[in-house]
Amino acid sequence: MFRFALVLAVAALEGACAVLPAPGPFPADGFELTGRVAVRYGEEGVSGRVFWRHASDSDDLLITSPLGQGVARVSRSGGEARLVTGEGREYRAADAESLTERVLGWRLPLSGLPDWVQGRASPGRPAEILRDGAGRMTDLCQDDWKIEFQEYEGDRPSRLRLSRENLEIRLVID
Repeated sequence: MFRFALVLAVAALEGACAVLPAPGPFPADGFELTGRVAVRYGEEGVSGRVFWRHASDSDDLLITSPLGQGVARVSRSGGEARLVTGEGREYRAADAESLTERVLGWRLPLSGLPDWVQGRASPGRPAEILRDGAGRMTDLCQDDWKIEFQEYEGDRPSRLRLSRENLEIRLVID
């Protein structure tokens, strides 16, 4: 009886620590980013780590809990966004913004984020920009988002605060 209970406990623990699928090869025209994220939406809030590979035609973004468990993997490729939860459920949509809002309850601005984490506005879209004495952006309003560049490491942002309506995303880039 004890052995049976032990086997069940180990199986349950392995299921709870399900690993999301591994990312594909690194794109030559992109970047890789790791960091910490805290999201507050309405009365809810979550925090964890983020691991992101970006290329002009694709994204692969893994969000984990503070303890390293996979929460969600968001990928974009071929005009489609895909989200796989830590439980292995898969969802698809035309864009990552509506997909994350539907599945996670908050909107991830994946269309503008590649430019914003590099300290620039997304080209071809209206933007309001404030800069510091060194010419670096301190505030950006674009696509109904307000982005505050709170810290820089050299010429790259290392701490950002993105907000809109009842949503705030804080990102610390390692």
